[in-house]
Amino acid sequence: MQPYPHHYKASASITVDSAVTLSSDRLPDLPSDAPAEFGGPGDQWSPETLLVASVADCFILTFKAIARASKLDWKALQCEVEGVLDRVNSVTQFTRYDIHAKLWIDGGVDEHKARHILEKSEAVCLITNSLKGEKQLHAEVIIS
Repeated sequence: MQPYPHHYKASASITVDSAVTLSSDRLPDLPSDAPAEFGGPGDQWSPETLLVASVADCFILTFKAIARASKLDWKALQCEVEGVLDRVNSVTQFTRYDIHAKLWIDGGVDEHKARHILEKSEAVCLITNSLKGEKQLHAEVIIS
């Protein structure tokens, strides 16, 4: 890992009759538009869905790093996040992130340790720690 601070750059561009194009060095462009809830087509990534997806992505990558350092054997992890957008004091903002995680492990793997790593992943995720909305983890460990 590189020393802090880290810097991330992204850009957005649009023409009068196109969707927004999101760009960043060494990454494929990503089209974006307003979600259906804001009158957009609802068939492309939006700032709202990208933010919620970032929570899920960061949770999984954080789990992966902690599990590796903790020598936890695991098979699969699925994470679904529901972000709640609301009006608070006349300001539209995300107020809550419900993180639903399902972790598959083999029999014989310490289920308590697996659950602890899921909880730690939620607690130290840099994306949710950068957001002011409440976060709630709903974790399920499935032994297969």
